[in-house]
Amino acid sequence: MTPVELSRTVLHAVRRAVDAGELSVAVPTRAVVAPPGPGGCGDYATSIALQLARPAGQTPLRVAEVLRPYLVGVDGITDVVLTGPGFLNISLDRAASVVGLVGDILRRGDRYGFADRPDGRTVQLHCPHDLRAVVVAEVAARLLRSQGALVRVTAEGFESEWTSVLGVRVDAVGRAPAELPVNVRPVPLSVPGSAELLALGPDAGRWALLHPAAHDRPRTGDEHLVQRESNPLFRVRYAHARARAAARNAADLGFTAAPGPVDGTANGTEQDLLAALADHPRVLAAAADHRAPDRLARHLVTVADAALPFLLTVLPRGGEKPSAAHRARLALAEAVGAVLAGGLSLLGIDAPDHL
Repeated sequence: MTPVELSRTVLHAVRRAVDAGELSVAVPTRAVVAPPGPGGCGDYATSIALQLARPAGQTPLRVAEVLRPYLVGVDGITDVVLTGPGFLNISLDRAASVVGLVGDILRRGDRYGFADRPDGRTVQLHCPHDLRAVVVAEVAARLLRSQGALVRVTAEGFESEWTSVLGVRVDAVGRAPAELPVNVRPVPLSVPGSAELLALGPDAGRWALLHPAAHDRPRTGDEHLVQRESNPLFRVRYAHARARAAARNAADLGFTAAPGPVDGTANGTEQDLLAALADHPRVLAAAADHRAPDRLARHLVTVADAALPFLLTVLPRGGEKPSAAHRARLALAEAVGAVLAGGLSLLGIDAPDHL
């Protein structure tokens, strides 16, 4: 069961409880599931009971107790434990979850985590005459569109070289009506900082602006161009290139990917990697909701750092014959490539197959 499927399962549990007369609430449109926090357990946790408690006129713990029987026993769920004020901690059938997650990513490719259809939202992003604000607004718009929103981006000022160097564009330039205030305003670049940033080129320049949180001042030095592990952008792009290389090399060896249980090679790093991949849809939704591309950038670093040790285990070594385990690892490597390519594309950054 993938996180998206689990979210739908939680909503279905709410609907069943409402239909049975155990809860009197409007069924929400989204149920957030995420790795458990401190004090939690299992594979995922949801705070849906805390969200519904007030409209239901009950305590969060009581709402969680009502929902638990509708989750226990669902195919793919092995246990549901209540913790804290009313968190539902859900344990999944691990082998089936891996197959479902990797298969879902491979089916959806670089659109994994995107909404299936428009959600009816119309969003206007308006930013000042500042390079960083324009880039953040443009990428925030891409994230919102990935989640089904219709978005328009306007800026109070714009320079043509921002398009020629960084490829950034907006829908309109000029003063907006009084009822449309500036709503994208990260810490701006200085004039010298803008010149240094443009000298980095499109990929490193965008990363330098998008990786820091909006309240942090970006660094515009050439550390973003360094081709070594100290550079987060390099690690993300290198992990993508390694994942693509694994697929090419496997084809040369005559075997293809097949999602399956991963056998715990590489000291268990697969579990961290699977957790990061499973969290990708939630990160995209949160980055869109908060107009925070930095959340996606940091998430891609997390995926890459978990993937790099794992990618060393994908191919057979020496005279070893390709096995089901190798095919499963190759499928996971291809899923890594899809997630990193999709994430970098949303940031407007190239994902090279060779690096």
